[in-house]
Amino acid sequence: MGLDRKLVRGIVEGAIFASPVPMPVEELQQLFVDSEKPGRQEILRAISDIQSAYADRAVELIEVSSGYRFQVRKQFAPWVGKLWEEKPQRLSRALLETLAIIAYRQPVTRAEIENIRGVVVSTQIIRTLLDRDWIAVAGHREVPGRPALLATTRQFLDAFSLKSLAELPPLAAVRDMDSIARDLEAQLAGAKQKELPNEGLVSNE
Repeated sequence: MGLDRKLVRGIVEGAIFASPVPMPVEELQQLFVDSEKPGRQEILRAISDIQSAYADRAVELIEVSSGYRFQVRKQFAPWVGKLWEEKPQRLSRALLETLAIIAYRQPVTRAEIENIRGVVVSTQIIRTLLDRDWIAVAGHREVPGRPALLATTRQFLDAFSLKSLAELPPLAAVRDMDSIARDLEAQLAGAKQKELPNEGLVSNE
């Protein structure tokens, strides 16, 4: 026998709210025992109900690449962001330009990135992007030396509040990689301010 629709909605809402990472539908289904497990459409209906309930709230439920998460709406982010005294580390323009090239040209080799930028790409930039899990090695170019092919990850999409690469602005709509880098920087700053902290979200009462 299935669970009451209101109960399913409450479980889904509580799980997404408390989770430190976005939750996909499949993981939400795993919260239920087999005899009462709701189908995919039931979970999506619960998510739709929650989104409607939060329509006029400062918090919204959104879908990113790896699942669903709550975040503060964009218009409230400048004020809510002041709760955190520690400012996020500012990313260099060189790093953002490198990331932009990978996002738009992937899969791409380091040499190809350098050819587009016209300067040498430091090992530290590539290492930083790998450490943040924003890029990964997606294979190797079948040429002498077999250089690594770099591509963006789901973590990159989540960090910039994107569901897919299709949500990146069209390359033809921007003038150069520098302007793309500025757009990425602004997008990241907004996403970081909008994410809800996870500590203290679950009540012990």
